[in-house]
Amino acid sequence: MKRLLTLFILAVSTSAVAQNLIVDRAEVEKAIAAGALVWDVRSAEDYAKGHIPGAVNIGLVADVFRDANREDPPSAAAASRLFGAAGMDILGREVITYSTKGDPFAYYGARMVEYYGGKHAKVFHGGLDDWTAAGKPAVTEPTRLAPVAIALANERRGAISTKDMVERVKSGNAQILDTRTTKEFTGEDIRAIRGGHVTGAVLIPYEANWSDPDAGVKLAQKKVTNRDGMSLKPQSELKTLYSKLDPAKETVVYCQSGVRASETAAVLRDLGFKDVKVYEESWLGYAGNLSAPAENEVFVNVGALNGRLGSLQSRVNELEAELARLKAK
Repeated sequence: MKRLLTLFILAVSTSAVAQNLIVDRAEVEKAIAAGALVWDVRSAEDYAKGHIPGAVNIGLVADVFRDANREDPPSAAAASRLFGAAGMDILGREVITYSTKGDPFAYYGARMVEYYGGKHAKVFHGGLDDWTAAGKPAVTEPTRLAPVAIALANERRGAISTKDMVERVKSGNAQILDTRTTKEFTGEDIRAIRGGHVTGAVLIPYEANWSDPDAGVKLAQKKVTNRDGMSLKPQSELKTLYSKLDPAKETVVYCQSGVRASETAAVLRDLGFKDVKVYEESWLGYAGNLSAPAENEVFVNVGALNGRLGSLQSRVNELEAELARLKAK
């Protein structure tokens, strides 16, 4: 009975405040006709092989809009230069981001637009795959827009910090959603100084949003040849997936560094969740704050890691010496 009530509330909420952040190919065409900017967030190399006509590219968003070590967004001044040089007035125009189908970096790009103050960012989830599947052309000629002067601010719209996250964990006033893998959540896969998860977090991997949550693995293993399984589930199934969450309550979403969380955050907002935030530093930042409460906590064994690195370096030295010997013959 309680689950049925939650589903009913979610259905009502969705009709009231769903934000239509995720668009399809027809909506992209309509937006382009209305003057929207289209941002291809892939690498320059992939962009050059074929892209949506009129789309702008400023390099791989994972590299351009993330610090190499902390994986945080760049300063407002740096972002102003990047967008300005590309002719992207993100404050004055609607921006539609895309990549390949299901790529969470398309969502990260849209979130960066909002992060710096843009109010009209949307994501083409189907990306170039859905575009070409519909018989639409992919062009190789790059789009060069005239540079614009733009002054952005680190508004951090829709984002919270590690300090904010710890406060929410201690108060218990927010529902916390972990979008990483099961092994990351349980501490078996450690990608920071410690493994585990934020105390009280619920695990729903971001791939669960897809029609086939295993589609990425299957593609990597060459069991499938396309990204069709990365299409989003129908809204009815997504509502069921998140039916244990309260759409009226603040929901904080996190992953390793805020990328995978960006996709789920957009899905939740489209479902009508009223107050969705992404924990920007995510587990990378949370794990580094050793006073932040965690569950399934497992620390990296630095001694063992150094031992393995030392062994690997010795092997590299041996191979280099052998290569030098062979060249000397």
